[in-house]
Formats: sequence, C-alpha cells, structure tokens
Amino acid sequence: MQNLAYILIGLGILALIGWGFQSFFLASDIPLLIRIATGVITAGVLILIGVAIKDRLVKAKTEDFKEVKK
Repeated sequence: MQNLAYILIGLGILALIGWGFQSFFLASDIPLLIRIATGVITAGVLILIGVAIKDRLVKAKTEDFKEVKK
C-alpha cells in the first residue's frame, strides 16, 4: 500500500507540474525567447538527472562489497 501511495503522490505532483508548464508555455504575455530558454534549460536538467540515475544504477550493479558481511 505504501508504494501505491508514493505512486499516487508522484502522479499528482507530475500533473501539477504539467499544468504549470502548460500555463507557462501557452501564456501570451511571456516573451517567446523566455519560454524557449526555459524549455531548453528544463530539458537539459532532466537529461542530466537521467544520466546521473543511469550511471548510479550501473555502478550499483558492479560494486563489490568484500568487507560487508551478509
């Protein structure tokens, strides 16, 4: 049940973020250059986070913990 709660919270947060982005990118009073720059920066940050997570998962599979007792 705890995992379901986390999933629901995550989906709710993503919905709010999506709504905020939609409002921001469709607002005609914000200059186009600012909207494009914000989109590019957001995409770059998401790519960096994805690469960091991928690298961490790869390293976690190859790490040997010889001194750790099971």
